[in-house]
Amino acid sequence: MNKIVIVGAGGIGRAVGLILAENKEFETKIFIGDLYLKIAKEAANWIEEGIGESGVVTPFDMPAQGTNDAMTEVLKNADVLLDCLPGSQAPRMAKLCRKYDLHYANLTEYVKETNEVMEIAEGSDRGFILQTGLAPGFINVLGMKLYNDFCAAYGVTKIDKMSMKVGALTKHARAPHFYGFTWSPVGVATEYLKPCVAVRNSEKVLLPALSEKETIVVDGMILEDNLTSGGAADLPDALAGKVKTLDYKTLRFVGHYDWVDNVLNITPEGKDRVKRLQDTMQEFIPSVEDDQVIIYASVQGKDDKGVLRAMEGSYRILPMKVGTKTLRAIQSTTAAPLAECARMLCTGKWKGVVFQSQLNPESFMNGPFVSKVYG
Repeated sequence: MNKIVIVGAGGIGRAVGLILAENKEFETKIFIGDLYLKIAKEAANWIEEGIGESGVVTPFDMPAQGTNDAMTEVLKNADVLLDCLPGSQAPRMAKLCRKYDLHYANLTEYVKETNEVMEIAEGSDRGFILQTGLAPGFINVLGMKLYNDFCAAYGVTKIDKMSMKVGALTKHARAPHFYGFTWSPVGVATEYLKPCVAVRNSEKVLLPALSEKETIVVDGMILEDNLTSGGAADLPDALAGKVKTLDYKTLRFVGHYDWVDNVLNITPEGKDRVKRLQDTMQEFIPSVEDDQVIIYASVQGKDDKGVLRAMEGSYRILPMKVGTKTLRAIQSTTAAPLAECARMLCTGKWKGVVFQSQLNPESFMNGPFVSKVYG
């Protein structure tokens, strides 16, 4: 029996728990914790309702700092901790995993906190898989799969370009903003303003967010993409010397980025600019439950005979039933990679920091949790 702790009982934490509990071949005992025991209990009940079983999920409360008796007892008897808390909590959770000898996986793209977790995980006999949601996460593994397939098919070790794009979108969009929030508004505002890591002319660079808008057609849908922060994960370093151009961009309906540019033109510079942008967007843009996630990645380069080639992969994920519950597309696409990493950590021999580029694309994408959501 694999004992898995989920910290953070929000939408993603619940989705991870449901996806894990619904799979009968990977046997789990799940513990779900939150700052408030009431929320943890609600999440546990929701998961058990979804699979039609009781006694599968144990809720516990966890303090804002340190640990309490309930949390300590859970950590002492667990195998893996899945971190669905805000990114600022990642170093704290990683330290607890070192103390109690647990594997660890998280979602956050926060640079400072990721660097701290890397230091904490150094020398550990347990695996610490970082940035393993949707973007960063699945999109990077897809990029690595395309790179590996391209090199194997065409007898090369270098490519000209890798593009990774994800859009968490509504099914419909209205003027003037052509958008609806399907996930965290502060997350959207942050990725629109923080600098983006990319590769240009074979060099790792920092580029301004929203500085390279383009039009693209994905599965017949005309969309726009633009540079946003966080989604490239460790690929600019992992593919150093092997790719001339690499970037991550966020997909949006046509017209949205023009609206954002107009908003930013009247948003003052300063340390609170993310909050100001978030507040303005939330004043005009509604939150929408019925969502879709569009994913696209491509690699391009010349084969061993000098012929220009390309490989592409795309997905359109809609809300889906897991057990008796319906998960929004952003929930399932974020939670499934985290669940897959729990399985890999429990069944493999992972040690220390594990980046997205180091995951085996075939075993990851064909695993029971990722393949259920992504097909």
